[in-house]
Amino acid sequence: MSNAGFVQLFPVMIGLSGILFTLGVIGVLVRRNAIIIFMSVELMLNAANLAFVVFARALNQLDGQIFVFFVMTVAAAEVAVGLALIVTIFRAKQSINVDDIHSLKG
Repeated sequence: MSNAGFVQLFPVMIGLSGILFTLGVIGVLVRRNAIIIFMSVELMLNAANLAFVVFARALNQLDGQIFVFFVMTVAAAEVAVGLALIVTIFRAKQSINVDDIHSLKG
């Protein structure tokens, strides 16, 4: 893509990143299902990744893309641990509603 095309697309991509991040925050704050909350966190991470890539392209640096690689690695580990916790909680409580998890306190 040429620089002239990217200059026009830059605000759109940053705006899209902001919208995706906002949708993720709303999903975390409003929903009570643990799987939906984890999906919302992943949406926020992907929105941040999009912003990193766009700014890396704008500044002609590879730092943002390298950082995205590490964020994706951490996100994959977070998904594995998070889903394991959700499955364990579901086996114990037969529910993945976040409001029901407070009863696990000892």
